[in-house]
Amino acid sequence: MAVLADSDTRWKWGALTANRTVPDSRLSGFLLRGRATPTARQLREVGVRADDLREVTAVEFLREMEREHDAYDVVVLALVGGAVQAMLHGLARVWQGRAKRPVVVTGYVGVVYEKLADGLLLRHGADLVLANSRHDAERFRAVYEGVGADASSVIETALPFLGGKPYEKQAGKDHPYTVVFAAQPSVPDTAADRTYLLRRLAEHARLHPDREVLLKLRSKPGEHTTHIEELPYQKLAQRLPGGLPANCRLVYGHMGEVLDRTDLLVTVSSTAALEALHRRIPTVILTDLGVREALGNHHFTGSGCLASWDQLDAGHQPVPDEKWVARQGVAADGAYETAFDAARERIAALLDSAELPPLMPYYTPVTAPGYLPRVLARHHLGPDGAPLPGAPVSDKEPGPVRQIVRRAARGAYRHGVQRVAPVIRRMGEL
Repeated sequence: MAVLADSDTRWKWGALTANRTVPDSRLSGFLLRGRATPTARQLREVGVRADDLREVTAVEFLREMEREHDAYDVVVLALVGGAVQAMLHGLARVWQGRAKRPVVVTGYVGVVYEKLADGLLLRHGADLVLANSRHDAERFRAVYEGVGADASSVIETALPFLGGKPYEKQAGKDHPYTVVFAAQPSVPDTAADRTYLLRRLAEHARLHPDREVLLKLRSKPGEHTTHIEELPYQKLAQRLPGGLPANCRLVYGHMGEVLDRTDLLVTVSSTAALEALHRRIPTVILTDLGVREALGNHHFTGSGCLASWDQLDAGHQPVPDEKWVARQGVAADGAYETAFDAARERIAALLDSAELPPLMPYYTPVTAPGYLPRVLARHHLGPDGAPLPGAPVSDKEPGPVRQIVRRAARGAYRHGVQRVAPVIRRMGEL
């Protein structure tokens, strides 16, 4: 099977989804070239390996699917919504008239707290649109049915990277009580709010010198993940008055390994909260900056996990609501072992079919003539899914000079995002 991903976190979701739904199959990985193409370090940290892995443009991937459509039973599109839509139209074109084609699967990396309708309709047309919980499955079907689109593609599963041993209190044995703040690249998005959270983290460490307080970061400066990070915590920490106390430090690495030593997980709205809840690790969703859609923490209303730094400083221990946890697909009660059964059965039935219907996204030049062409053009495709004149494509591995130029271009882009853009924004606020 094949997985096309456009960031480190989506590669993790896509590759693990492939392993969960079609176990023991050969995995070919494709990384969509763009601003968030993962670095070698990020791929190592994700820890999911493919039998072969290469970087491609959208047009290169479509040519591969046209030439080698018989080589793949399943294609997982682990992409942002617009890229999924572009690939669906492109694949519909290259597989036109074929009775047999790969089964196309897509979905979301984690918590769906914004652009629900937009993201879902951009994913419509895949054979399977995976929902990570019963809660999401109900919402997804309601959106599709509400616009008159076929909702039968929505399949309830779970996040594929949940796992790890259940939490056991270890503080006082081999290590100190460990508090982990799971940072997010774009939430919150202002320097003031991010500095506030960093300051409160440092203050918590000073108030509790017997605790180890860790700031878990997704990427290093210059790297990008699923979301653009304009204000890296690493740089904010350098400017923090008094710096970080001795028992407070920055950490990277695989989230599952960090959770192995975590006694309290704190975040604004990171998917890491669901990983922690699955393992029964005490988890807090911060309310300091409000409970707002822009932060994504509104998703956790009813969870029993909402609290502030003031409450944590005073020793508050969250108690999750069992019904809420179960609806989110993260209950550690054994049900997770069967969470992918429905997806496996649907894929097997489609592969056994004598003929698969053509891919039919909801968005077409008829239903969205003012929107779809723009979405497809971002990936150098025309309204019919065909490559536009001048679309970047190369069937050869780029030479050393081209690789250097490409790395320099990415570096310039990331410098612009992380250094120049914030300065311009501040100047505009004067």
